[in-house]
Amino acid sequence: MIDTQTSRRSFLKAGAAASGGLLMALHLPGTLGQAMAAGTVSTPNAWVHISDDNNITILSAHSEMGQGVYTSMPMLVAEELNVDMNQIKVTDAPPGAVYVNALLGAQITGGSTSVRGSWEKLRVAGAQVREMLISAAAAQWNVDRSQLKADKGMVLGPNGKKATYGSLAAAASKLPVPEKPALKDPKDFRIVGKRTKRLDTPAKTNGTAEFGIDVKVPGMVYATVLQCPVIGGKVKSFDGAQAKGMPGVQAVVQISDGVAVVADSWWRAKKAMETVKVQWDEGAGAALSTASVIDGTRQAAKSGKVLEITKPQGDVAAALKGAAKVMEAEYVTPMQSHSPLEPMNFTAHVQGDKVLLIGPTQFQQGAQGAVAAALKVKPEDITLKTTYLGGGFGRRLELDFVVQAAEISKAVGKPVKLLWTREEDMMHDYYRPAGVNQLKAGLDANGMPVGLHFKVASQSVTQRAFGLPKDTLDPFMAEAAVTGYNIPNTQHDLVIHDTGVRVGYWRAVSHSMNAFANESFVDELAKAAGQDPYAYRMKMLSGKPRYANVLKLAAEKAGWGKPLPKGHAHGIALMEGYDSYLAEVAEVSLNKDGSVRVHKVTVAADVGHMVNPDTVEAQLQSSIVFGVGAVLKHQITMANGRVQETNYNSYEPVRMYESPQIDIVLVKSTEKPGGIGEPGTAVAAPAIANAVAALTGKRVRSLPITADALRTA
Repeated sequence: MIDTQTSRRSFLKAGAAASGGLLMALHLPGTLGQAMAAGTVSTPNAWVHISDDNNITILSAHSEMGQGVYTSMPMLVAEELNVDMNQIKVTDAPPGAVYVNALLGAQITGGSTSVRGSWEKLRVAGAQVREMLISAAAAQWNVDRSQLKADKGMVLGPNGKKATYGSLAAAASKLPVPEKPALKDPKDFRIVGKRTKRLDTPAKTNGTAEFGIDVKVPGMVYATVLQCPVIGGKVKSFDGAQAKGMPGVQAVVQISDGVAVVADSWWRAKKAMETVKVQWDEGAGAALSTASVIDGTRQAAKSGKVLEITKPQGDVAAALKGAAKVMEAEYVTPMQSHSPLEPMNFTAHVQGDKVLLIGPTQFQQGAQGAVAAALKVKPEDITLKTTYLGGGFGRRLELDFVVQAAEISKAVGKPVKLLWTREEDMMHDYYRPAGVNQLKAGLDANGMPVGLHFKVASQSVTQRAFGLPKDTLDPFMAEAAVTGYNIPNTQHDLVIHDTGVRVGYWRAVSHSMNAFANESFVDELAKAAGQDPYAYRMKMLSGKPRYANVLKLAAEKAGWGKPLPKGHAHGIALMEGYDSYLAEVAEVSLNKDGSVRVHKVTVAADVGHMVNPDTVEAQLQSSIVFGVGAVLKHQITMANGRVQETNYNSYEPVRMYESPQIDIVLVKSTEKPGGIGEPGTAVAAPAIANAVAALTGKRVRSLPITADALRTA
């Protein structure tokens, strides 16, 4: 579907052949436009743009949603380009094959892949430009290029010769692109691996950063939507007569999945929408309930088609039969909402067969393609600019709100900014699927596992989103299913069950359900064996140095085994995910109302070679707080097909006073980079659950762990 093999060189040739050159073809926005105003811009490759006044702009193919890619991505380029971070600007890349995330097969920001997928690619891009600039100077000065070096925006030569990158960029852009330029030895890094201030902090603190909700274009009108309270339902008929007569209202239109009101302000559109009367065809979804979702998934685990996650190791049946003791447990994780702080929004302007899209998306090519299909225009006739995202977590991989904005703009013939209400946002999410994990283990006379059968039943996001064929293993359901522990006989199975709910990728995706099940179960095995949970895990990690190291570091930093304040307890958990190794220790107590209070989470993380340790720490803090909400508070429930949680009063975020102290140990490593935006969320759940069990003696196997859940456990 997407040609990930397109070379930078062929991409540049195609762009240069277009009328107006590459920049015109790409419709490059933002700070690059400012650089163009200052001077002629040359494009040695698709990632680096240099103006003749030596302004350097680096394009990020990854969306900035708080995770720091507008700093980490430029760091990789700047390192090889030999420029300081204060010499560069960064802007978003347009849709294009050259910007495809090779780990995901599309121009997608997700899966904790930004650094992993760009580690070599962007360093090569920077090195290519560096070598092309040196070659351009060598030709201009008629000297051997070995006599030259590039440093801090200048090419330096013999006898005091020097030239700015900007003065050489035009000539450099005409040279062949070196396929395999020499990359720096990591020991010579001046930027990568060093704590670096984020480039987007000034704009986000002075109000100049443009999020989707901030977008303004000339002649713009505003829209809000009303969708069926049962997801998947359709409009049968509607009466918008009263709304049309209200101040500022310009139109009431039906779109593919609801009704939109357009007005000269968003508030006027919202107030007018309250008067619109809609008859809905609720469809099959009206029969859905929380019980039907969970019970159906549980039944599927018993009777559904079993897919192997990995080939069985040894003979699990024989190991269980001969075990001194057999343990079984079932763990249930509920549906979860993404609920980013910035509600769904997008701005669109449809003019004939030309379309302008501006807004927050994690999936540039998907947005372009979905709108092209909906409006029956060519993808190349759609210009897309990505703004900052006020939270993503996987929700902005979806394209429903982008298509809606385009449909509304086409209907009214004006640029339209669509903004959902919070209620629409929460009740029409693509939810993290519910999961049922069933585990069974046999223990020997010493209490150590000799056999393990793991089974997870859940819904496949990839089937829904990308058409994964039925009865095909979805790897995004199997994440963290297989642990690092040495157990001689293992079997790992998966059952796909479609509950009828529309589901989506959510921060940590299936790591969040599978790590909760695995690490809770290991704690239960340790208790059955009468052993310390930390020591028990360490016994199973022989020959697994990265696992064992983070487990040891987290336990030591947290003071595992040392006395805690009265009424406090520790829990521990371990996981590898996204090529990163994490261990977390949670310290908890109970509030007067019986709810859980998390005082501290200690995390040791081995994420391989770090680009910006400051960002790594921030992402760990963010993901752990996200995980605290998921394990103690959050669940999406349904009755008669209707989502019951409608705003932050019924789906409460973790408040500042509820956020734990977070102590972080980062392992210095030369291993390949791992992802860090998501794994902390997954490990938090079992660490907290294990601490609660240690404190209360009650094992809650169905999230969230509320005061009521503890009282009835």
